[in-house]
Amino acid sequence: MRIELTEAVWLEERSELSLEELIELSGLPGDVLRELVDCGVLVPIAAQASEWRFASGYVATVRTAGRLRADFDLDANALALVVRLIERIRELEEQVRALRAGASR
Repeated sequence: MRIELTEAVWLEERSELSLEELIELSGLPGDVLRELVDCGVLVPIAAQASEWRFASGYVATVRTAGRLRADFDLDANALALVVRLIERIRELEEQVRALRAGASR
C-alpha cells in the first residue's frame, strides 16, 4: 500500500504569492515559470516591481503545469500551449453550463 502525502494551501489566506512560492508549490524550476510568464500563461500582478507577485489563483495552474511536465516531459513552450488549452476548455465548459442553466429555466 502506498501512502501519498498532499499539502493543502488555503487560497483565501493570502491573495498574492512570490515567484519563489510558486516554484515551491509547483515543483517547476524557476526558468520554466519565467518562460510561462514570457508566454503569457502567468501574469504578475505588478510586472514593473522588483519582485514578481502573482494572484493565488495561479496555484492550481502551476500545479497542473508541474504534473504535465512530469508526466509528459514537456518543454516550456509545449507546457504553455497545453496549459492555455486546458484553461480555454474550462472557460468553454463554464459557458456551456451557463447556457444549459439558462435554457432549462
